[in-house]
Amino acid sequence: MATTWALDAAHSEVNFKVRHLMVSNVSGMFKTFNGTVETEGDDISTAKVHFTIDVNSVSTNNDQRDGHLKTGDFFDVENHPQIIFDSSNLEKAEGDNYKLHGTLNMRGVSKEITLNAEYGGTTQDPWGNTRAGFEVTGKINRQDFGVSFGMVTETGGLLLSNDVNISANVEFVKQKA
Repeated sequence: MATTWALDAAHSEVNFKVRHLMVSNVSGMFKTFNGTVETEGDDISTAKVHFTIDVNSVSTNNDQRDGHLKTGDFFDVENHPQIIFDSSNLEKAEGDNYKLHGTLNMRGVSKEITLNAEYGGTTQDPWGNTRAGFEVTGKINRQDFGVSFGMVTETGGLLLSNDVNISANVEFVKQKA
């Protein structure tokens, strides 16, 4: 029997980090996102994840930078307002650690990626709802998704790293049948 788990956005976060001038990291987050997980019964190992991010909600605590990130140099919000991840399978690694395989679609480009997922457990809240938590981490190459702005500075160095570290702490609520 299929079980649906809905994201509790109030207890979740989606963050990213990229190296700037190769000497420091700049962090950002998305404020608006949604997701569901489908499992066979309560078996987390059968999870199928569908996750969407509203790219217009990007925040790096700098309005000018956020505005630039929304342009065609980066996310191209006007033409690609969402980032979408759909998993293909969740592979047990060791203990509560899994490999989450799936397709990431950003800027109209779809790529297979693998993320690390640490299962935080399942519990019942004071209102009788069953909740499950995960910490998901990984790295993508921004050029794989058509983002090449800032490759070389006037002095020949890199303005931004190609690698973007992503992390999400997410909590899902089991939906009652």
